[in-house]
Amino acid sequence: MKKSGYVSIIGRTNAGKSTLLNKLIGQKISIVSPKKQTTRENILGILTKDNYQIIFVDTPGIHKSKNALDKAMNKDVRAASEGVDAIIYLIDITKKIDDEEIRYLKNLIEKNTEIDEKTGKKSLLTPIFIVLSKIDATSMEKSYSEVQKLNQLELVEILPISTFKNKNLDLLINKIVEVLPEVEFFNFEEDEITDKSVRFLVSEIIREKTLYLLDEEIPHGIAVSITSFDEDSGEISADIICEREGHKRIIVGHNGEMIKKIGTNARKEIEYLLGQKVNLKLFVRVEKDWRAKGRFEN
Repeated sequence: MKKSGYVSIIGRTNAGKSTLLNKLIGQKISIVSPKKQTTRENILGILTKDNYQIIFVDTPGIHKSKNALDKAMNKDVRAASEGVDAIIYLIDITKKIDDEEIRYLKNLIEKNTEIDEKTGKKSLLTPIFIVLSKIDATSMEKSYSEVQKLNQLELVEILPISTFKNKNLDLLINKIVEVLPEVEFFNFEEDEITDKSVRFLVSEIIREKTLYLLDEEIPHGIAVSITSFDEDSGEISADIICEREGHKRIIVGHNGEMIKKIGTNARKEIEYLLGQKVNLKLFVRVEKDWRAKGRFEN
């Protein structure tokens, strides 16, 4: 018997969604940084074993929309919570759970609840797992009051995990497999781990290194566009797109030191991804209000 299905990973920005996805898949396919809203669109991560295939959907963090890019990101979150076989709602347990998040969870549960006309019993159309991340970074005493806020929620299962210490990750997988439908064939080949192209992964690596190295006011105002890509020769050119001339000067850095550092860090990881030497050329381009237009496609 084989089981397979789609499982969305949703939650607020910086809850650790991409870190969890990479850990479950066993390979980095979604970029990670301490900056908010690092993930900008849904990314599939595919975990295949002999008797199951789980297609995880990594989503942007839930946040208030300010521009077209934000709206597109929130639309991705809504889409990922519909038409799936299970939902993981990830919460950073080291942070306070406010009333707004509780209301969001109650609404999510209510939309997925059905009532048996004969018995009046409630059940979820789509199973929801509330996963508490970063339990290794806090104590039971400190997190007790936050967990108590979640105990008012009905029908969901609450599971604490640590991606850093690999705690309860196998348990999470087992619980997901239990609720997946039986299938005759898997949707993806056994060696496929994501739906994204190599070009996309390369652009995301460049953006990740930029996020780590730049000041707080710049990261959400940047995008990366691959302008040329020759996987055979390893020749890659990309534009780092920003909104202001002042941002461009910071990205380039004094005597080009910052752009060189970004390129060096990105090149090492791209070479690991491709399994070959790479000649990476980076350029900085100013395009005002690009976020109002949405995403750049690679």
